[in-house]
Amino acid sequence: MSGSGASQESERQSQEEGSSCYDTFSSQDRESILESTNSSQDASAGSQSGEENSDSGSETESESEESQLEIGKSSEEQTESSAEESPFSQGEDLTKKGFQAPFPSEFGCPRTQCEHCITENKQNEQVMPRLLSRGQFLLKVDCEGTYQCAQTGLIFEVNRKTDIKYSVLSWSKYADLVVKPWIVGGPLFDVKCDPAILVSIQFPHSLCLGYHESLMMFKVFHVTKSGPALESTVNHSTTHVKWHVSSLSPVGPVIQTQETVQHHGAVILYKVIDSHPSLSFRVYVATNNDSFIRDIAKAVKHSSKKFIKIDKPPVCLKLLENGKRYRLVSEPEAEITPEEIEFVDGSLLKLKSYIEVFLEQPLEFKLSLVELDSEEIVWKAKLRECDWVQRDQNQNIQKNNTNLNRRRKMKDSLPEEENYMKRMKQIDTSDNQQNKSGPDLQQLPTSEV
Repeated sequence: MSGSGASQESERQSQEEGSSCYDTFSSQDRESILESTNSSQDASAGSQSGEENSDSGSETESESEESQLEIGKSSEEQTESSAEESPFSQGEDLTKKGFQAPFPSEFGCPRTQCEHCITENKQNEQVMPRLLSRGQFLLKVDCEGTYQCAQTGLIFEVNRKTDIKYSVLSWSKYADLVVKPWIVGGPLFDVKCDPAILVSIQFPHSLCLGYHESLMMFKVFHVTKSGPALESTVNHSTTHVKWHVSSLSPVGPVIQTQETVQHHGAVILYKVIDSHPSLSFRVYVATNNDSFIRDIAKAVKHSSKKFIKIDKPPVCLKLLENGKRYRLVSEPEAEITPEEIEFVDGSLLKLKSYIEVFLEQPLEFKLSLVELDSEEIVWKAKLRECDWVQRDQNQNIQKNNTNLNRRRKMKDSLPEEENYMKRMKQIDTSDNQQNKSGPDLQQLPTSEV
């Protein structure tokens, strides 16, 4: 009891000292971090979504189209788009049986019930946001209340009617600003709303608190104009971290603990698209974190190869633990490189590690991720030919339809003057042809006379 009381007192004192926001940074660190932040903010000036502006110009399709098929070379980062909104209705009844969110699967994976986490019975009104182009969400709320985004898990508390725009950012851009002993606790977001209206935000986290909740300290990493800040939280639960809004810019939860960190995990599969009969896959082992999973989708998209995402249950059956080793097993046997990995949360890493699986013959097979210490299966899936053959066909059809619709749209959007000039050219051409044949017809009666 005395140890527990001491830890709670220590946490309380740390939270009271959190108003300084820089309680873990030395003066030298602050100076270097401020320079890094200012330079990164200057470099990204004009980018309203907080993502790298250098890649945004070449993005021509919305994230919803990109995620459904051909993943080739193109650059994309989030910018606030003036493009038309997708016709996704907000405020749909998510309790209806069979409801499926019309969003790309790269925006995180659904969380299963964890036996180690204490469940809570709090029910917030779930609303479906609209998906704008380049992965930005728009949530319209009509009155005061607390609303949970059905796609990202964010919970917003507002005091009146407002519009909230937000998008998932990459932690790797701010890797130099997350200083040990602090580590990433969940996705990073760029939120745009009037701070006077948006009272609080609850960020989803990917950690299993288990029985060590009292030994963990949460803060909110907040990139402000004056530099990176670690701001105190209101409270935290087994799924979320609550923060009172001070100002809005890139924000996300971080954690400090002396205990071993355990993560709710996910396994993401991609298959190489080529003309060879053999099978080649990428297997990503990740934390169930929107930022991490979206980074993976971008890494695959920017690869020199083309891929399709294989739709298999991604959520791990067992928690992933930093420093533990895992082995990927195939039945029948396949070439797996590397066969074993040591798990680390790669949220801050720009390059995401993966496991390559290669089969000479296109046969159905089983994949299992096994924890070496306990030999327990962490994740498993059976892959069949129909998992990728049918998707190839559907994607080719969809791609052709998309190209056809674009050509029609471009044709329909020609200026009226250009259409008028085309019609006039056609009239002139027909007149010239008529004039060429005209004199012969007119000379016939004259010759008779």
